[in-house]
Amino acid sequence: MIMVPFLTFLFESYQFPQEHILHMAIATSMTTILFTAISSVRAQQKKKMIRWDIVIALAPGIIFGGILGGGKIFSALQGPWLTIFFASFQYFSAYQMLANKKPQASRTLPGKAGLFGTGSLIGGVSSLVGAGGAFISVPFMLWCNIPIHSALATSSALGFPIAAASAIGYIIGGLHIENLPAHSLGYIYLPAVLCISVMSMLTASVGVRIAHQLNTTQLRKMFAIVLICIASYMLCKNVFQII
Repeated sequence: MIMVPFLTFLFESYQFPQEHILHMAIATSMTTILFTAISSVRAQQKKKMIRWDIVIALAPGIIFGGILGGGKIFSALQGPWLTIFFASFQYFSAYQMLANKKPQASRTLPGKAGLFGTGSLIGGVSSLVGAGGAFISVPFMLWCNIPIHSALATSSALGFPIAAASAIGYIIGGLHIENLPAHSLGYIYLPAVLCISVMSMLTASVGVRIAHQLNTTQLRKMFAIVLICIASYMLCKNVFQII
């Protein structure tokens, strides 16, 4: 949610093709999750919180949705419309943080078809906004009576198949684009992936420790306000391209 706007500003300063900047920012951001997920999973596994049965059950749908969303659908969305979709996601995330509403645990996990459909939704939507899927997977698991710490830990493990499937889609969808910058693999800008991943892997375990210790109420509200400001800026900047 922060990395995509940051990369957007960075790629604009590098004068990348304007029509591909947001696509590249989202694709690059998502691809870094491949590496940060490994570090997060190692830290979470030490606490024995990950529900691997849920990871395995959701993975087929996630892979299907990630490749589909990160491929043709992602490529077909023009820059301004992708901006609107991403900004809407930012507003939705900010609302979730401010309202702090948690779904009531009212059922158990669905069967194979339900898990495949849920995984497809998580993978597809995540690939379009460059996020790790926790904004869908965590509420879903809470709704299915999974304890909050297990849901958070499991969502970190789901980040790897989400990122891997989406990256495949970004590569396939961007291979036919001729004016992408050097060192790009499809929509993925490899130098940014390398720099961000190295530093993120060094600090992800610190984030896991803090997440288990910190009272995040005030931080969550501040972050929500930042998201609203970022989303509003992106909309104002790009809406005129549609009008």
